[in-house]
Amino acid sequence: MFRFVKSSHSSPIGGECVEVATNVPSVVAVRDSKNPSGRTLLFGDREWLAFRAAVADGQIRAEDSAV
Repeated sequence: MFRFVKSSHSSPIGGECVEVATNVPSVVAVRDSKNPSGRTLLFGDREWLAFRAAVADGQIRAEDSAV
C-alpha cells in the first residue's frame, strides 16, 4: 500500500500538485493530488532519478503534458 505525501511547497488552496509515495522499496509512485483515485505513475529508482533530472533541466514541463 502506497503512503502518498504532498510537497510542503504545495499551496493550501489547491493548484497543480502531485503526491509522491516512496515507502515501497525500489518503487516511487506519483499521482495527481486533485484525483487520488485516478492513474498512478510508477517509477523504478533509476527512472525516478532520470525523471527528476529531466524536470530540473527543463526537458519536461507542465505545458507539454497531454493529461
